[in-house]
Amino acid sequence: MRKRHLQLGAMALAMVFLTGCAPMVTLEPAEDANNAECAEIIVRLPDELAGEPKRRVNAQSTAAWGEPVSVILRCGLEPVEVSALPCVNTGEIDWLVDDSNAPSYRFISYARFPATEVIIDSTKLAGVTVLEELSSTIGILPATKRCTEITN
Repeated sequence: MRKRHLQLGAMALAMVFLTGCAPMVTLEPAEDANNAECAEIIVRLPDELAGEPKRRVNAQSTAAWGEPVSVILRCGLEPVEVSALPCVNTGEIDWLVDDSNAPSYRFISYARFPATEVIIDSTKLAGVTVLEELSSTIGILPATKRCTEITN
């Protein structure tokens, strides 16, 4: 009888570990990742983004979606109010666009403290869809100003 209980206990324990074994996404936190404003953003992030499931991550104030990863978010970057990068708008959020690693695009929230970056693999998802879905979450941080030139 005792052997049977041990076997059942071991099976139950194995099931717990097997169901929680999705690989963790390894990310680097931003310099100001411990900012309380980032915590407010992270707790409001959706469990699914543009149809992609949210993944477990190892770094504070970060998030990832997709299998394989198609979207990465990091909060706690230095705010940007002056930049030569083009600016796009989704809803109430102005985003600076860094296309230097296309087809992966890096979007940085403009004039919000702290800044948030979103990196999107455009071979898998449309950037505008992802940014629109994140707008209400990122929008909890007030903008100190708006982009003067918006790229369409």
